[in-house]
Amino acid sequence: MTFEELVKRLEEIVATLESGNVKLDEVNKLFSEGAEITKKCYEVLNESKGKITVLREELGKLVEKPLN
Repeated sequence: MTFEELVKRLEEIVATLESGNVKLDEVNKLFSEGAEITKKCYEVLNESKGKITVLREELGKLVEKPLN
């Protein structure tokens, strides 16, 4: 799944849980799925963070620097 698909599924889970029309066993299942999706989203974001660079102007030229 793409990051966007993960976020969309997480939003669906939240909406379902907020509806209040879910049995306890389904709540547990959805909560666990949401926790796994959240973990995966953090992994994707951290991986992407390492790939992003910031262009800065130093002494009249652009230099790539890692995003910290």
